Amino acid sequence: MTDEFIVDVATLRVAGNPARLTCLGLGSCLGIALYEHRARIGGLAHTMLPRFELGRNKRNPARYVDTSIYIMLDEIIEKGGRKHNIQAKIVGGARMFANMGLETMDIGQRNIEAARKTLKKERISIKAMDVGGNKGRTMSFDLKTGVIEIKTIREKSIEI
Repeated sequence: MTDEFIVDVATLRVAGNPARLTCLGLGSCLGIALYEHRARIGGLAHTMLPRFELGRNKRNPARYVDTSIYIMLDEIIEKGGRKHNIQAKIVGGARMFANMGLETMDIGQRNIEAARKTLKKERISIKAMDVGGNKGRTMSFDLKTGVIEIKTIREKSIEI
């Protein structure tokens, strides 16, 4: 039986197979999945903001892209994963308020850039992405297969 976990906003979860990790309603937030395919250990973070050092709320590092990646890497390795086997998939980072003239508040794009920069620094390859645009997404990460199903309103589901 597969354990199912909802990863709420500003939280993360690391688990082993069999499990399914889901982020609901990703808008400008970024869902970051890390997967160690040999050990079948993975993590999913539902991040809100790009960088911990720029944030006001220092009590919750899972709120930030950079610190969420570091925490998940540590937990995957602690559970027996090997860093050189870990790959990333990224979902979300939409521009939700483009029609309101708030381009300067493009948090989604800043989240995407922070993820790319942090993953590059840690030498973690990005295997797939479904990012940007102006649509909200829900992502569901199957730790048995490493496949992520992405659902959007009025569109067919896709898998990455």
